[in-house]
Amino acid sequence: MSRVLVVADTPWARNEVHAALTDPDIELVDHVDPATVADSIREDRYDAVIVDLQVGAMGGMAVTRAVRETATIGGTEAVPVVILLDRSADSFLAKRAGAAAWVTKPFTSHEIAGALERALGDNAGSES
Repeated sequence: MSRVLVVADTPWARNEVHAALTDPDIELVDHVDPATVADSIREDRYDAVIVDLQVGAMGGMAVTRAVRETATIGGTEAVPVVILLDRSADSFLAKRAGAAAWVTKPFTSHEIAGALERALGDNAGSES
C-alpha cells in the first residue's frame, strides 16, 4: 500500500484528488498547512506527496523544495512530490523545484494516477 500526503488548503482540491485516486492500494492523508509538511514527512512515513500549486502562503514549489531539503539534511531519500498545476505553462516551475511529476488542473483520474505512478517509480520530470 502506498501512503500519500495530500497538501491542499481548499476542500475541492482535496476532494478532486480523493475522487480520482480511489485505488484500495493508496492511502490518502490530508494536510492543510504547507508550513508543516516537512515536519510531517520526518515524523511519519509517506511514499509520495501531492501538493496544490496554490496552497497557503508557501505554495507548491516551496513545499517541494522543503521536502527535498528535509531529505538532504536527514541523509534520506527524498519523498517524491506531484504538483497540481493551474496551467501547463507552469511545468517549468515544477521541474525547477524538483517535482517528480505534475499534472494540470482540471485532471482526470487517469492523469493523476499516472503522475503518481511515475513519481513512485522515480521518473523525475514527467507530465501527464
